[in-house]
Amino acid sequence: MAARSDITADLKPLKIQKLSREGSLSLHVADQLEALILQEQVKVGEKLPTESRLCESFGVSRTVIREAITHLKSLGLVETRRGVGTTVLRSTSVEAMPAKRISPTTVEDILHVLELRLNLEPAAAALAAERHDDEDRRILQDKHRAFIEARAAKSQAREEDYEFHYAIAAATKNPFFKVFYEQLSQSVIPRAKLMSIEINTAATDKYLARVEEEHTYILEAILARDPQAAREMMYQHLHRARTMYAKYQEA
Repeated sequence: MAARSDITADLKPLKIQKLSREGSLSLHVADQLEALILQEQVKVGEKLPTESRLCESFGVSRTVIREAITHLKSLGLVETRRGVGTTVLRSTSVEAMPAKRISPTTVEDILHVLELRLNLEPAAAALAAERHDDEDRRILQDKHRAFIEARAAKSQAREEDYEFHYAIAAATKNPFFKVFYEQLSQSVIPRAKLMSIEINTAATDKYLARVEEEHTYILEAILARDPQAAREMMYQHLHRARTMYAKYQEA
């Protein structure tokens, strides 16, 4: 195992490709790493290269690598432990799904709203990173904390999810972003459209843990006044949701 780990630490055999600047960088990184795992070029029990090595190989920032790893964690492919690194858990993906089944009409509505959000909210996150003031900062942190507490209390955290995104819209200092959120209200949150009989309670905590982690990265980027990272984190957050709900439509 040690010899194999040494080989995988050397990135050349993994055939990683430098990225263009088109589309979501973290998605491109995640796709390549996922392919390496599914093809068993990095086997179960072995570690991925360090963040620094991945940054150098892909030619991207730590933020992009971190979000790509988070995506792999959401698929159940890897786990990350402090002081140990990122270890491959399995060679087949198992994503936590928030519902056992969803009616076709509901899925269509969810995908339409997510399509709209994908074209607005990454820009809102970038503007919030540039324009937020001390009061926005306090509110954003409070709303994120409220989401964490709601998840710990085993709720669906629908209202807390909405209020976190609404706080980002408010931090843009553009009133029309706020109007967008106020008009749609909690219907922008896909889980708000699900009936109780549709919810997969066994997978809810794992699913919301994924959402919480994504919110954390979005918040960190905004508070760091990094508009590019904030845009990327928000895009990845919503794109992951849209891809997941599209699977219900395919089924």
